[in-house]
Amino acid sequence: MIYQFADYSLDVERQELRRGTEMVDVEPQVLDLLQYLIRNRERVVSKDDLIEHVWHGRIVSESTLTSRITAARQAIGDSGDQQRLIRTIARKGIRFVGELRNAESSSSSGDHAILPTTPTPPLPDKPSLAVLPFQNLSGDPEQEYFADGMAEEILTSLSYCKSLFVIARNSSFAYKGKTIDVRQIGRELGVRYVLEGSVRRSGDLLRFTAQLIDATSGAQIWADRFDGVIEDVFKLQDRITESVVAAIEPNIQLAEIERLRKKPAKDFNAYDLLLRAQQSEYELTNESLLQAINYCRQALDIDPNYAQAMALAAYCYAERSQQDWLKDRERETAEGIRLANRAVELAKTDGNVLWMAAYAARQLSKDAQLAMERAYRSLQLNPNSAIALAMTGWIEAILAEPVKALEHLHRADRLSPRDPRTWFINTGIGMAHFIAGQYDEAVLWNKKALAQNPRSAVALRVLAASLACLGQKVRAREAIRELLKIEPNLTISSLQPRMRMQHESVWTKFSEALRLAGLPD
Repeated sequence: MIYQFADYSLDVERQELRRGTEMVDVEPQVLDLLQYLIRNRERVVSKDDLIEHVWHGRIVSESTLTSRITAARQAIGDSGDQQRLIRTIARKGIRFVGELRNAESSSSSGDHAILPTTPTPPLPDKPSLAVLPFQNLSGDPEQEYFADGMAEEILTSLSYCKSLFVIARNSSFAYKGKTIDVRQIGRELGVRYVLEGSVRRSGDLLRFTAQLIDATSGAQIWADRFDGVIEDVFKLQDRITESVVAAIEPNIQLAEIERLRKKPAKDFNAYDLLLRAQQSEYELTNESLLQAINYCRQALDIDPNYAQAMALAAYCYAERSQQDWLKDRERETAEGIRLANRAVELAKTDGNVLWMAAYAARQLSKDAQLAMERAYRSLQLNPNSAIALAMTGWIEAILAEPVKALEHLHRADRLSPRDPRTWFINTGIGMAHFIAGQYDEAVLWNKKALAQNPRSAVALRVLAASLACLGQKVRAREAIRELLKIEPNLTISSLQPRMRMQHESVWTKFSEALRLAGLPD
């Protein structure tokens, strides 16, 4: 679409402003502001409107806002004194008052226009992503197939992540061979995030780079590179795919939570409330978990069938049980089980719902078979999910299968080093090493977990038990003292019902070690 006014034309698809035939040099953000004003020329645009749609909710100073409006005026030959095209309405906002000539399509302007006749689609109510065709930088046409294959493999794997809205291949591959601003692609496809990458061959070495970009701002969220030999091209492709897919979901989640910080609370929808619940859950305090449950309830008031909110609330009840923070154990346990079961009924193919429901089955229902079934189903649906791998590994560990547990947990640790729940993965690795009798390793991993989350009662329990088994009674008693700050009334007899799902041999060994560390009977 091309908007024509005064001596100027604004090409939306090309993101170009011209005066006659001459290009006007203008910053992308100023161009976005100008475009927003033109599209909303029938009304006065408030400061809040600009912050929400041009700055995407980020807090900006009054001086920044004023400078961008001034820059927009200067770009189109206007000024604050003249206000021929952009007029300030006192105490209300600004409005584009220029007279538009017939707006026309730019579909005939070559490679720059991809979807010129399609209106800009709205952003979905969950994270949206497009995987662009990867660039072949090798100068070797044979690597073109590898580059396209990589993009397709990653796109297919990401489509299993039910928490993401992933654009289909036919739409994202329409940009193959085009050089277009990623923000324009985001607008045309209606996505907030774009994954792009490149492949380069040097001798027998193949290097793949990938980066995840916020398409609303152009900011890079995550980037990595992967090297391998050309002889193992399919193994390399699998390794790259699993690594990229495992990194995408947690990085997008962190970016979404950061975006939410800048959004006015009055505009929250069910998805926003779920994000707030996730943010609160990460803090792992009694108050934060209660707040997370409250956010989930608010989300369910908006959408009573929101399975993800049900599953997260159930997970929080299970965490409160694990930390011994339940006030009304019978009622809260029953509520957590109900929510987990209902979430699975509503979202049988959502891997995230299933691993959270697996934790509820493990911690609240004490049902080993159900927990194992849900965990493995989650892993089957999304084999590159680090948290599903961690949950499966944890269940294998407490059922006295440390070898299987370590296989899952170490893979989870390798795939997602930035996951907000890395402490959970590391505690599981420590527990598996404890069960295997590898106490030095158990101490090492639980110390790592506590460095990431010092409030984890589980990590403190395993650390104390491992130190006791190493004969380090003084340090073991120090760990017990820290543990009792979190669980003041903890005893071995009060812990046993909460660990009923553990294999008998695991409980016997664990309880004896805790007793040796100084935990009262």
